[in-house]
Amino acid sequence: MTKLSALCVFCGSRAGEDPAYAVQSEKLGQMLGEHDVTLVYGGGGIGLMASVANAAIQAGGNVIGIIPQFLRVLEVGGVDGAKEIVVDGMHERKAKMFELSDAFVVMPGGIGTLDESIEIITWKQLQQHNKPIVFVNINGYWDPFLALIAQVINTGFGHDKIKGLYQVVDSVDQVFDAINNAPDVDAVVLHSHL
Repeated sequence: MTKLSALCVFCGSRAGEDPAYAVQSEKLGQMLGEHDVTLVYGGGGIGLMASVANAAIQAGGNVIGIIPQFLRVLEVGGVDGAKEIVVDGMHERKAKMFELSDAFVVMPGGIGTLDESIEIITWKQLQQHNKPIVFVNINGYWDPFLALIAQVINTGFGHDKIKGLYQVVDSVDQVFDAINNAPDVDAVVLHSHL
């Protein structure tokens, strides 16, 4: 991994019921600001999105929020101090987040976070990128998702090495190490069925 200059964070537009989600999101934002890593995120001003973005800005960081026009009002816009990029739709949002980022961190979130995560993992499986993807499994939040991936493998719909397309950590304290030690994508995940 070369120098990390911009990190995309996928996370919820809600805070969730466990206060640890917001605490960890704030800590991640603070870490990004302190390490001069630009935060790229979905542009919302509520939920975990606001937690990570506000903390990054308060730590002196650079924040880029990417939000579709139709969500701008629904998600109460961005946060003060962030650069905002308004796009036409969800596909353009994900493409722009991908374009601007060196790696991805997945915090707890809802269906939108799942959508972003699955798409970025799929692009990596299809060898469209080799950027690190790290799930922060706060208090086991991602355990059901990881069980679903295991089911995909166990029932013959994916090679065992698809688990190597992403890494899982328990705390944001482990994120930078996980990114630095992320393995390269193994071509077998794409070609094993041929």
